[in-house]
Amino acid sequence: MAGTKGKPEVGPQELDLEHELAAGDAQAEKAPAGLEAAKGEEKNPPEGELETLQRERDALLDRLARQQADFENARKRAARDQQEFREYALTDAIKSLLPILDSFDRALQAANPQAAEFRAGVELIYKQLHDAMSKLGVRPIPAQGERFDPYLHEAIEMVETSEAQDQHVLEELQRGYRLKDRLLRPAMVRVARNSGK
Repeated sequence: MAGTKGKPEVGPQELDLEHELAAGDAQAEKAPAGLEAAKGEEKNPPEGELETLQRERDALLDRLARQQADFENARKRAARDQQEFREYALTDAIKSLLPILDSFDRALQAANPQAAEFRAGVELIYKQLHDAMSKLGVRPIPAQGERFDPYLHEAIEMVETSEAQDQHVLEELQRGYRLKDRLLRPAMVRVARNSGK
């Protein structure tokens, strides 16, 4: 080996390294062609698959548009129904008040009523009105002589007196009403205040 001219001596490890490098270069030359082929497939799927995807997309967009339209129609219909309910919910209440208006008309058309007759007519109308309100669930709030309740009574004045118990309603100025369990308006009252009782 020492006598060979022009070629440097190469050990076994160096030969193995040269073979690995040569093999790697050969694979690197082949790889780009394989990668390009794979990239080309990703960019251009088969025509049949592309058409299928486009049809699915179009079907989904169409479905979405229909569902949006259905939702909008349902929302408008619900708003219209609610408005109609509000408008016509008063129908029964108004019908029950119409006979009272009729009674007022008759009372005002009566020729020369006597005071006693007029009072009796007004009392009758008053009773009709209370009956109609009662059928609708409207009830007066008891106040006169009752213990003051800030949820049901509105105190206009505290009056120093021994005529009523302390913190009890001395006088009702305006009647309060409930609609079933809901307060329509509190009773406006004067409340007794005394330290003796």
